[in-house]
Amino acid sequence: MEKKLFIDALKEGQQVDDLFLVKSVRLAETRAGKPYLQLVFADRSGDIGGPAWDNAEALEKICIPGKVVRVSGAVQTYRDKLQLRVDHIEAADQTNLKMENYLAASSRNPASMESELDQRLSEIADPFLSKLLHKIFHQTEVGERFQHAPAAKGIHHAYRGGLLEHSLSMARVASLLAGHYQTVEKDLVIAGALLHDIGKTVELQSEVGVIDYTDIGRLKGHVVIGSEFLASVAAEIEDFPKELLVHLQHLVLSHHGRQEFGSPVVPMTAEALLLSFIDDMDAKMSLVDQLSTKLKADGPTWSDYQRSLERYILLKPTLDGSDHAETKAEDDGPGSTRQHTLF
Repeated sequence: MEKKLFIDALKEGQQVDDLFLVKSVRLAETRAGKPYLQLVFADRSGDIGGPAWDNAEALEKICIPGKVVRVSGAVQTYRDKLQLRVDHIEAADQTNLKMENYLAASSRNPASMESELDQRLSEIADPFLSKLLHKIFHQTEVGERFQHAPAAKGIHHAYRGGLLEHSLSMARVASLLAGHYQTVEKDLVIAGALLHDIGKTVELQSEVGVIDYTDIGRLKGHVVIGSEFLASVAAEIEDFPKELLVHLQHLVLSHHGRQEFGSPVVPMTAEALLLSFIDDMDAKMSLVDQLSTKLKADGPTWSDYQRSLERYILLKPTLDGSDHAETKAEDDGPGSTRQHTLF
């Protein structure tokens, strides 16, 4: 069976009989105590949730995360989101599958991103920093994984190649802003942009098409893993300056900006402060880009309430004074489906 339907094209009321990757499975119970499966299916275009109300225990043996299954059912709306009401699931032949149909990946060409990375490395003037970066990205297993790793489990750049895409985007912005702010050491902030999430190559795994945390990732986190990795590579470079290593580690350790966001220390250098702002901005703008990309021509003007941003996002801003905003919401709180107006 060849895959024909993709999740981003599904519409309410549509009948579905196609192949999807199992992204997650959770066995739950109804209020009456009947077991059911809460499933999330995925393909290269996105993901969609859906309950399987019957034969939960038997289906759990078929619905293995990372495996492709054949699903039939209907698309319906639940709490203002599309979901798949599952009527039937069966195992699919895992041989000869075109996995590029099921695995989300960066829209950027991998060779183009690799070339851009090499260009950034060639621009680093400091000899020790240049040697460290070349060693990491061209002579380590971590550097090899960096080319294909996701940047997160969810929210932003959570797909194959997402980490490289996110890091390069940050490096471009860092280069621009470092040229504007004279107190910022350009080499250092660009290196920070490329290295800040290097620990995610160890924190996350996605070998079977499903992104999840490794044991060491849960126990240490990518911030600590990244800092330790930098120290281990720097130790292999003769006479690597201790002060430079400390500054690099500070960039990695503080890039979340605040301790309550996962950084053990807050940014305390000009480069670290700038890096934390760039990281936050790139992650949020990536989410807005994703929302805009999924926008249908005849769809709503406003996004659903985005909990990670704590706001709605206007996806079709008009500059001619006309008001195309949807006005379906009954209130302005997170529980409503659409925001009334821009102001």
